Amino acid sequence: MLQLPNSPPRMKTSVSAEESYNLCRHLTAKYAKTFYLGTLLMSPPKRRAIWAIYAWCRRTDELVDGPAAAMTTPETLDRWEKQLESIFAGHPGDDLDVALVDTLESFPIDIEPFRDMIAGQRMDLFRSRYDTFDQLYLYCYRVAGTVGLMSTAVMGVDNKQNTAPWNINRQPYIPIQEAVALGIANQLTNILRDVGEDAQRGRIYLPQEDLARFDYSEDDLHRGVIDDRWRALMRFQIERAREFYAQAEQGITYLSSDARLPVWAATIHYSRILGKIERNDYDVFSKRAYVPQWQKLRSLPVAWMRSQVL
Repeated sequence: MLQLPNSPPRMKTSVSAEESYNLCRHLTAKYAKTFYLGTLLMSPPKRRAIWAIYAWCRRTDELVDGPAAAMTTPETLDRWEKQLESIFAGHPGDDLDVALVDTLESFPIDIEPFRDMIAGQRMDLFRSRYDTFDQLYLYCYRVAGTVGLMSTAVMGVDNKQNTAPWNINRQPYIPIQEAVALGIANQLTNILRDVGEDAQRGRIYLPQEDLARFDYSEDDLHRGVIDDRWRALMRFQIERAREFYAQAEQGITYLSSDARLPVWAATIHYSRILGKIERNDYDVFSKRAYVPQWQKLRSLPVAWMRSQVL
């Protein structure tokens, strides 16, 4: 069971770091099966750190999208941010925090992406519409692009790519923008896959300017109308998401060798959801686009070959 700020505060914990990492591992395996399998391809220290980060991100997301979301207030998020500050000060607030405290001692992770993610949850408390893509981009950065920044600090970069004579005094390239782009691409994919579910909850993430551009109304969306207008709108959105995937792919080659394969695998698997939407004739109202496990396994050789290219 997730420990959220709406629950009574637990300011003392007696679990060891190993026990805490195990809790984070189980949480990751339960809620992100494909992602979890990818982490098993990393070195043990890195995979455990990613589990700790995922557990924190999952609990943060649960504040506005979980079973107890109706109880979440701005004060809830204020308390969560205070608990985050305590974690970075070396003081875990609960059992799952212990792993993140330990991770921070081993990897150079900055607190700002964590703060930004909380700011994204604040947006979900107060906003259910986005007028422009620029506004949506900020939201996507906060709730997903930040994960790329957190993870890159753990995955590290391949210094061997900077050994040419003309690079001898140059700092290793860190694919920050590409990491953010991957988070943006993933979130846009989520939005397109979950359009129908989100609309039922009163949330429309598709920019209002795009709805107007294709003459598709909110009433059409709530009724699940699939016509030429909707197909054109979805093709436009899918192309946008693929542009972010293309930008993200350019940065994977700079990652450490033990991180490239899982990132490639996750990128290939998630981007294929867009193809599933297309094959479903853009019906995201009565059909859920997903990639079957056998197709994920079949794509692993492709991910492996791409991870070997420098």
